[in-house]
Amino acid sequence: MLLLSIESSCDDSSLALTEIESRKLILHKKISQEAQHARYGGVVPELASRLHAVDLPRLLESAQPHFDEISAVAVTNEPGLAVTLNEGVMMAKAFAAFQGVPLIPVHHLKGHIYSLFIEKPTRLPMLVVLISGGHTMVLRVQGLEDMEILATSMDDSVGESYDKVAKMMGLGYPGGPIVEALAREGDPTGFKLPVPLRNSPLIAFSLSGLKNAVRLTIEKLGGPEAMSEEDRRDLAAAFQRTTIDHLKQKIRKILAREPIPDVALVGGASANLAIRSAFEALCADYGKRLHTAPLEFCADNAAMIGRYGIDALEAGLSCDPQEIRVSANRKLQAGMKL
Repeated sequence: MLLLSIESSCDDSSLALTEIESRKLILHKKISQEAQHARYGGVVPELASRLHAVDLPRLLESAQPHFDEISAVAVTNEPGLAVTLNEGVMMAKAFAAFQGVPLIPVHHLKGHIYSLFIEKPTRLPMLVVLISGGHTMVLRVQGLEDMEILATSMDDSVGESYDKVAKMMGLGYPGGPIVEALAREGDPTGFKLPVPLRNSPLIAFSLSGLKNAVRLTIEKLGGPEAMSEEDRRDLAAAFQRTTIDHLKQKIRKILAREPIPDVALVGGASANLAIRSAFEALCADYGKRLHTAPLEFCADNAAMIGRYGIDALEAGLSCDPQEIRVSANRKLQAGMKL
């Protein structure tokens, strides 16, 4: 028996089929909207919604040979863009109602955590560092319904900051991979940037000040058009190193006090190889084991939604298709349960 999973929280339409008993991924397809949004320098919600309305049915058609084997449906219903979440939820509700199968609503961030377990057994507890386009946080994950936020961002997320820095330098969208590639060739000491909250006792994340420091540096250089290729490489390297230093400084305090030996790095920005390398060294300092998702499953995808959905189904967490509701972004703070 198979579980159908659907992801449409932002600008990627994705669908997967996972075998419930074995956790084997039978089908995984994804249609990216990056090219359509690049001309605007970021995601346009209404455009994303229209594209989902076209792409999701196309993806569902690819699963048609397996329709009779589908015994449950999982779909992202929060957080994200309300207009894009609705596209996935409406299709999931219609399919579940027509087939008479249970529907599992999935929190998008829980899906990122379960990207660690695609085609693998669940392994908990873990300390999870989640860095993506919308979130930067650390969680203590004890179980399926026991996930506590230990620290979160006060403003811009890691992924968002990379994209904004790329935009300020005139590098295009999405900016994360572009900045990472430039940083590999640059000198991180070429520009001096302030490490956020360096002298603060707060265990929290903040990148708005660093982003502003990058903006002022670009202005001093005469704007993005006046920057040399060396300037771009060095500024990207300095920004990336400072971001990593900030993350390490705050997360180090959590690792020192938490006894859980397993640490995970998940989310779209966790595909950054420099960040991965820094966290491997950081975990080694504290005798922790670092776990990461395969690069293909770091960004938003339906396979991770399906993997969480299987554990939720077995725990009896499904709902009537008419009961599921979409919830857009809400403020997440330390001490809250996910």
